Amino acid sequence: MSKVWFVTGASRGFGRRFLEAALSRGDKVAATARDTTTLTDLFTAHGEAILPLKLDVTDKAAVFASVERAHDHFGRLDVIVNNAGYGLFGAVEELPEQQLRDQLETNLFGALWVTQAALPHLREQGSGHVVQISSTGGVAAWPLLGGYHASKWALEGLTESLAQEVSGLGIKVTLVEPGAYATDWGGSSAVHVSANPAYDGVREQLDAFVQSLDFGDPTAASEALLEIVDSDNPPLRVFFGTQGNHMLPQVYADRLKTWADWGDLSIRAQGGQAA
Repeated sequence: MSKVWFVTGASRGFGRRFLEAALSRGDKVAATARDTTTLTDLFTAHGEAILPLKLDVTDKAAVFASVERAHDHFGRLDVIVNNAGYGLFGAVEELPEQQLRDQLETNLFGALWVTQAALPHLREQGSGHVVQISSTGGVAAWPLLGGYHASKWALEGLTESLAQEVSGLGIKVTLVEPGAYATDWGGSSAVHVSANPAYDGVREQLDAFVQSLDFGDPTAASEALLEIVDSDNPPLRVFFGTQGNHMLPQVYADRLKTWADWGDLSIRAQGGQAA
């Protein structure tokens, strides 16, 4: 049975590949973009299987209206993919308030508005799958990406709570955590704050780190997403790409060691005594 998707940020990058993968196997998609002319070729190729919707996910009222239109058009919603987002580059000291707020409005609140708008329909159906496109940067942090990490760590916590809230309602929830991919996330779609020379050395280190990465193929990621949304028991969290499995176990090992090393103090902080 074909599925009906609602995908944000569908004009390029992951969103475009997810859209193409769903359409290519006969699914139907409500595809949102700030500029829907980027979807003209797909509409020409697939006709009524795609519903292009002009949308800025930071506009709450427009989000709710778009989700309602998609549901009315197709009669149901099966897969919600919150993909719209971008990267904000800058040291914590450098972050302007408005640019950080804009980052949170898109990466966090945009996903929240779409999720809130879709949930009543999924609850009524007793089925559906909410897919949040997070990042390996949603569970670990690197320098000069503090604003971006803030948005993704918040999305991770929000979504883990969501998964527990809807687990008995027939609704599945997955956090996709991609590593480095050959998209324009770090290119034209990124926002760079005004640089403070005090952090030039850190910028050089980050540049060298990025250049050392093996960038994944977004098309392969889209095929992996199809497998997840077709699964009867999908994961709450899943890495896309190799970086997560290579780097994140050590991050967690370091955290566990630190908590253990300071365990006696933790006990004293509660008013107890170490054994």
